Amino acid sequence: MIDHDQLFKELLSNFFSEFIELFLPQVAEYLEPAPIIFLQQEFYTDVLSGEQRVIDLLAQVKYRGQDTCFLIHIEHQSSTEADFAQRMFHYFAYIHQRHGLPVYPIALFSFDAPQRTEPDRYKVEFPDRKILDFNFVRIQLNRLNWRSFLQQRNPIAAALMAKMKIQPKDRPKVKAECLRLLATLQLNPARMQIISGFVDTYLRLNAQEEQVFQAEIGKMGLLEEEQVMRIVTSWMEKGATDVVLRQLNRRLGNLDPRLEERIRRLSYEQLENLGEALLDFSSEADLVSWLSGSST
Repeated sequence: MIDHDQLFKELLSNFFSEFIELFLPQVAEYLEPAPIIFLQQEFYTDVLSGEQRVIDLLAQVKYRGQDTCFLIHIEHQSSTEADFAQRMFHYFAYIHQRHGLPVYPIALFSFDAPQRTEPDRYKVEFPDRKILDFNFVRIQLNRLNWRSFLQQRNPIAAALMAKMKIQPKDRPKVKAECLRLLATLQLNPARMQIISGFVDTYLRLNAQEEQVFQAEIGKMGLLEEEQVMRIVTSWMEKGATDVVLRQLNRRLGNLDPRLEERIRRLSYEQLENLGEALLDFSSEADLVSWLSGSST
């Protein structure tokens, strides 16, 4: 099972400013780029259902050139929910009461279906009086055209195109374009891994789609193709590492973390060789011996 909330939280917390710049440029104009303080994860008890809910992402930021702070609340929603707008208001009221700061609420909808427009406000009114008209920012990925983001030099665009409105036949092309955009951004390896891992998670291709994907890569310029292939190779290496570690843990029991770290440093060719050799292992000592021999 994919932990959607954790994937999105990791993405948004590492590329928070880029997210605001892409979807809320008007906020980016008055937002001080640093410091951005992510507040400790908070639990909110829904008084109606009795459920304990987790507030996804809450950032304390400053107005540009001022010491005045406000909060940005981003709530990720991976499935449709009838009372979501009401829940957003409850979150807003709880956060505002708890912290005593203005709250800028954002809902990020990432589900594939339905594609109807999700609500972005919660009202309480009577025939003679309007009591409440609470509204929040709605970013609904399945209603956004991925082609509109191709020229955005922004890592969040490279990631979230994978969750936008995509025709089935376009899946390989979108994956190739996500990586092409990512390859031009010159991110450090850790940030590159977050984006590329996100794209690979949400755009897993079958064998036929993989052929189209490779053809799309072949249409790129030589430099772009080389950079994209490096990302693809890193996926292959990570996939091979995960498979070998699962096999070793099943065969030998939980591995010493130091041995696991040594395995993660092996090349793709060494991992292939280890995948064959481990069939003859009967103890952790066999693994240690093999690793010692492979490093000579």
